[in-house]
Amino acid sequence: MPNFIDLKELTTEDLIQIISLSIKWKSTGAPKFMKDKQAVLIFEKPSLRTRISFEVGINQLGGNSTILNEKEMQLGQRETIEDTARVLERYADMIVIRCFGHNQMINFANTSNVPVINALTDYSHPCQVVADLVTIKEHLIDFKNKKIAWFGDCNNVLQSWIEASVLLDFELNIACPEGVVPHQETMTWAIKKNNKIKIMHDPYLAADGANCIITDTWTSMGDENISPEKIFLPFQVNENIMSLADKNAIFMHCLPAYRGKEVSKDVFEGMQSVVFDEAENRLHAQKAIMHYCLS
Repeated sequence: MPNFIDLKELTTEDLIQIISLSIKWKSTGAPKFMKDKQAVLIFEKPSLRTRISFEVGINQLGGNSTILNEKEMQLGQRETIEDTARVLERYADMIVIRCFGHNQMINFANTSNVPVINALTDYSHPCQVVADLVTIKEHLIDFKNKKIAWFGDCNNVLQSWIEASVLLDFELNIACPEGVVPHQETMTWAIKKNNKIKIMHDPYLAADGANCIITDTWTSMGDENISPEKIFLPFQVNENIMSLADKNAIFMHCLPAYRGKEVSKDVFEGMQSVVFDEAENRLHAQKAIMHYCLS
């Protein structure tokens, strides 16, 4: 059975199928393909949307979930990651992990004989971006000839957006301060496959004609290398930025959002904002991801 660690490990057909199932099951409800299945959720980082959407999703699919939080489980602390994986695979049919170290996730997945899902690491956040892609599909119909513009920090969510742009072949403008850059290895890999990815230091140029404007918090949870907020101020998503986008453009943010920082209140609460559709779609996207892993 496959793991779900990073989008770049999927085929384009895999990703399209996950998006399509998410939208279908949002409308019709999903079959209870997890009946009598046990899922262990390891959350080293606090969570609202990720934890609740997985728990509710598993319950709605007929399965059972057991949570290990940051006070109960820190991968590699009391015993090796490999030993933990070998134990939990005897109890559960699936493991969902939200942790700091991406290598910890990979080591666990390489050892485990049951599927492992990446619910966030400091490197990537594929579950979030699948939900984002579902939201774009709902509001903008398809990905063909679409321009997506990302504003602010080059974080784990952006990493998964870069991978998605390669698989779905859409234009991705990354608007960020000089000196704040995505992983070089990822950019080298991505640009060889999709020459529609651009890093820009002019936020207005990046927004021009965009179909979707996305931002995230300027400081990721647990980030010890904090850049001063003042360098991100020119990249705040506000009415000036949205006015340069396509007239039917949507605004997305994975939440939590800090109004007045990475996004102005009028944009966040405005008619173009689909942030709560995006949050809801975490539930439906993760059902389709779990189906991909278990089928």
